[in-house]
Amino acid sequence: MEIAQKLAILADAAKYDASCASSGAKGRKAGPGGIGSTEGAGICHSYTPDGRCVSLLKILLTNYCIYDCQYCINRRSSDVRRARFKVREVVDLTLDFYRRNYIEGLFLSSGIIQTPDYTMEALTAVARTLRVEHGFAGYIHLKAIPDASPELLDEAGRWADRLSLNVELPTQENLDRLAPEKQLVQITGAMGQMRDRIDEAKEDAFARPDRRLPVFAPAGQSTQMIVGATEASDATILSTASDLYTGPKLRRVYYSGFSPIPDASESLPLASAPLVREHRLYQADWLMRFYGFDAAELTTPEAPNLDLGMDPKVSWALRNRERFPVDVNRAAKEDLLRVPGLGARNVKRILAARRWHRIRTEDLARLRIPLKRALPFLITDDHTPVRSGLDSANLRDRVAPAKQQIDLFESAFSATHGEL
Repeated sequence: MEIAQKLAILADAAKYDASCASSGAKGRKAGPGGIGSTEGAGICHSYTPDGRCVSLLKILLTNYCIYDCQYCINRRSSDVRRARFKVREVVDLTLDFYRRNYIEGLFLSSGIIQTPDYTMEALTAVARTLRVEHGFAGYIHLKAIPDASPELLDEAGRWADRLSLNVELPTQENLDRLAPEKQLVQITGAMGQMRDRIDEAKEDAFARPDRRLPVFAPAGQSTQMIVGATEASDATILSTASDLYTGPKLRRVYYSGFSPIPDASESLPLASAPLVREHRLYQADWLMRFYGFDAAELTTPEAPNLDLGMDPKVSWALRNRERFPVDVNRAAKEDLLRVPGLGARNVKRILAARRWHRIRTEDLARLRIPLKRALPFLITDDHTPVRSGLDSANLRDRVAPAKQQIDLFESAFSATHGEL
């Protein structure tokens, strides 16, 4: 098969993996005569609104697979056209595309061929060849195989900026039904192994700042969960994500809305997951990572799924009206971070500004804070919600987006996915 045909098949097959981004990479810069970098002039990573990176060559080594995961278009029983790259072909493609300024790095995944070790060795060989033989200093993201030997995972981390292991589904019960060959405990065990190696490399670098020591996956780990392929609620998905952030210390969890695939199993839904649900999960994930929210706070036992009509922060605030309004001139940072419309950067600016003068509504406007969303939950020097009539029972209608806005979001999000 011609290289162009392989590329068409294996690039298309890779589009279902959302765990692809280059944020957090350690700065690399090639020496004289070397190729690539992850920083500096001429390097720009582009992201779609939902966080997907579009500056990497994103391909599979092969779409052959010995597993039969029902949600995967490349499963063993799927009737799709198959292809397979040789290690040298992937290396040559990466270098050629980089020289043409098409890409800044490589995202390489693969179906499982022969054995997990065989597949992991081939993936690692691509990264090793790029780094050692060609001095490539661009970004490399490798998909790790959980069943592979610890030695192979260890070597992969030496050459890759980021490693990712996809859990795909949030519970073992879900995996048993749709991907019985996968074990969640095995996947998280491999993540834990990689976490230990990442921590060791950081400790060595801190202890010996005068020596150039080998790094290990400096951009950390990521994973992906499919949304809507099973009946798993958002509460379950967020709980699993929270465990992955606190246990294996993943850098990112990506959420991929399920979309029907050809020759699908009867176990799968007939319709795609609402794209706005994927968006709400990303917003909730952000609240857990940067705003001090626990997973359990973002949903309730009575409503285990996130409200599609408003962002999770607003939804939480409406359920906890007793904690508001918050005085912007007195409140602690932790309380301000929970106010709808206040982002982490603006909270930092507010804390700095109020050391010198009392904050008024016009100051919030200068910071471009969305006043319609924030003022019902804030007290400023010239505003209280009661005095402004913003504490009424129909507050949800005031701060939630109209249905037309949600429809527009769905359309825009669909267009984005179509381009990818």
